[in-house]
Amino acid sequence: MDHVLLMSVLFLPLVGALALVAVPRQRVTIHRWAALMVAVATFLLSLPLFWLVDHARSDFQLVVAAPWIASLDAGFRIGVDGMSLLLVLLTTFTMPIAIGASIGIITKREKEYYVMMLLLETAMIGVFVALDMFLFYVFWELILIPMYFIIGIWGGQDRIYAAVKFFLYTIVGSLLMLIAIIWLGTYAQSATGQFTTDFIKLRELAPSIPIETQRWLFAAFALSFAIKVPIFPLHTWLPDAHVQAPTAGSVILAGILLKMGTYGLLRFNLDFFPQSAIAFAPLLGTLAVIGIIYGALVAMVQPDMKKLVAYSSVSHLGFVVLGIASMTNEGIQGAILQMVNHGLSTGMLFLCVGVLYERRHTREIAEYGGIARVMPHFAVLFALAMLASVGLPGLNGFVGEFLTLLGGFRSPYLGSWVYSIVSATGVIFAAVYLLWMFQRVMYGPLTNPANEGLRDLTVQERWTLVPIVLLLVWIGVYPRPFLRASAASTSAIVQKVLNHSVPQKVTDVHVPPPVIRSIDQTVKVTTLTERP
Repeated sequence: MDHVLLMSVLFLPLVGALALVAVPRQRVTIHRWAALMVAVATFLLSLPLFWLVDHARSDFQLVVAAPWIASLDAGFRIGVDGMSLLLVLLTTFTMPIAIGASIGIITKREKEYYVMMLLLETAMIGVFVALDMFLFYVFWELILIPMYFIIGIWGGQDRIYAAVKFFLYTIVGSLLMLIAIIWLGTYAQSATGQFTTDFIKLRELAPSIPIETQRWLFAAFALSFAIKVPIFPLHTWLPDAHVQAPTAGSVILAGILLKMGTYGLLRFNLDFFPQSAIAFAPLLGTLAVIGIIYGALVAMVQPDMKKLVAYSSVSHLGFVVLGIASMTNEGIQGAILQMVNHGLSTGMLFLCVGVLYERRHTREIAEYGGIARVMPHFAVLFALAMLASVGLPGLNGFVGEFLTLLGGFRSPYLGSWVYSIVSATGVIFAAVYLLWMFQRVMYGPLTNPANEGLRDLTVQERWTLVPIVLLLVWIGVYPRPFLRASAASTSAIVQKVLNHSVPQKVTDVHVPPPVIRSIDQTVKVTTLTERP
């Protein structure tokens, strides 16, 4: 029954999408509420997975394996571990909120819209549970279809340009990943006599690949995932996609789709090629730091609220990449938690911007001012989302950023604590641009007469925002259940990297020299080669 549950979570949205296809176009109410009920049912079905998965184990659980293409040893193989479990739950939690926020807002081709949203949910869950490289690639590419149409049909004025740009960027990276998958399968055939796309088998064989070839494969996977994150300088598609997408599309983009890139870096680059990951760690760390600072500085000068939040995503996801590049327990656990945190807080920011846009049909910061006077309840929730993104202690963003910075500080692979010191300035910059935006929109006199009659939050809007607030506070105050879920999977990756590292470069204690001297002049950093 446990395996049936995982299959149900994966395919229930697809079944719902196919059922909606059969409903006449004129039955708009059925389309809306049926899609919402399917999304809510999927979330409720996914909740027991948190207790069914043994968090003390690092292997994949609830595995379903069935033959598909025998000649290629490609099968329908799915399963979850602690890392993928959190992202599956984030997906099933976010989708009902996105659909709920669309009801009454999307009025054009509603049937097709809700079909695309449910199809997108199945594809996203499939990416996180796939244990076959061929199946993973199918789900990865399937996401492009509904997202392309969501942006291209229901987006803003320049929606076609943004949709095509999003599609082209992603498809180029995907082709590089496809080449790497084919190469891995061919290598498996030369080593074992059987071509395979089985994730488990390829993961065991990958470290034996010659190091020079490993680095090319690492680069192919990393480039594909870096585009999806996106990592600087491959980020240019993201602001256009966010600005042109409907509110729910921006929530899905920020909340889930960007996490597919960071998930891929962990699941494939670190797990398959630990030796190459060590060699590329300084480069990844450098790009992460550049992304943190660049995204924050560009966000400061944005006159459009939605574009400001989009560039903040570039900055915040830099912390996730820094945690991954650190390859420490603290850094990777912080990265996984920060994936969830960013999905919640940034998704809520986009919902708040959408609330204002539906009332005024403008996202220009200059058009607002004094909104807290006429929308006090909205101002409170907007403030919570903004403070969570800033990283205020007591809210979710602080825990993830603290762990990623700690991981970067302790990492023996990055080679310097400077990465964390410079990255920490991104927290200050985040406070600058988010607090400045909030002050200009919410406070001051009501100088624009168009803002005087704005109504406060509706019941529908409260139902989409309040559940996120509960998680913002829960994770900020008591993150232990989320950290415990990913602890075993994180330790397994860190240990694998350690086993394939150069002993002379790995230390028991990685403390900057000034700190060592201030603690004890006789403290010695012992390398593995000096152990008895």
